Formats: sequence, C-alpha cells, structure tokens
Amino acid sequence: MSEDLFERAGRLRKGYSRRQVEDFLARARGVWDAGGPPGPLTSWHVRTVGFDLRRGGYDIAEVDTALDRIEDAFVSREEAAAPEGLREAEDAVLARLEREDGHRFPAASWTRAGYRAEEVDELCRRVREHLVLGRDLTVDDIRTAVFRPRRGARGYREAPVDAYLDRVVDVMRRRGSL
Repeated sequence: MSEDLFERAGRLRKGYSRRQVEDFLARARGVWDAGGPPGPLTSWHVRTVGFDLRRGGYDIAEVDTALDRIEDAFVSREEAAAPEGLREAEDAVLARLEREDGHRFPAASWTRAGYRAEEVDELCRRVREHLVLGRDLTVDDIRTAVFRPRRGARGYREAPVDAYLDRVVDVMRRRGSL
C-alpha cells in the first residue's frame, strides 16, 4: 500500500479524490520533467483543475496549497519561454475595466444563478487600482474571491467572469504581483 501524498480529510468529511489528485500530479510531474510547459499541461490547467469530492479524500486546503506552488513554477517556465505579449494582455484586461458597473460581463439568466454584479464590479475596481495605481492586490486575493449568487440582469454569468479573472492572474504573475 502506497503512502498518502497529503493528509486525509477524515472518514466523515469530504476531500479531493485521492486517485484523481495522484493522477493529475503524476501528469504534471511528467510534463515538468520533460521540460514543459509550454506543452500539453500549462499553468492554466493547474489553476483550473477540479477534483471530485470523496469521503476520506485528500485535505482540500493542502492540495490547493500544493497546486498553487506547482502553478507558480509552471508560470515561471512559461514566462521564460514567451516573455512577449504582456502589454497586449494588460490592455485586454484594462479594456474590460473601462465598462460601466453592471455591464462588464454578460448577464446571468433567470434560470441559472450567476455572480452578484456589484461584488464582481468591486473586485474589478480593485484590479484597476492595482494595475493602474499600484495599490495592494495579490494573486491570492483573486484566486480566493467568492461572489454570492444572483439571477437575472443584476448578476453576471460565471464562465466569462472566471475566464477574465484567469487573465488577470496571468497578467499579475507576469508583472510579478504575487
């Protein structure tokens, strides 16, 4: 029997599927050892990976901390491989921030909840202040942002907001805003 990579969540609590975590980490190690990224697995894949929850699975906080470190390492390699394009990425991020509050992203539908627009807009203001004025904001502030649900026009669809925040994280990392 192999030794666990992380603490387990406990028999009565749910954690990440051990098999899925171990398979993903083995894949990431293979890409890393082969000199990647860039390659079939990038920092974006590490940042957006999801695992099923299982009783007795790996402790979520421990796995997430390890994934953050792996993502940081992959980002460093990606930046070294392709340092150009930061200005274009910043311009794209800032262009979205020029839109009015409540209109930065597509509206949520009435049948499926999205994120509260006012909460997303507040984070967008903080992103703008960071990128333009140099105010304090970290990648972890973006990673750990949580928005309450809202349906209809006063909410934003989740997928475009999540994709945008991924771009913000990429820009912040490339600027050295860890």
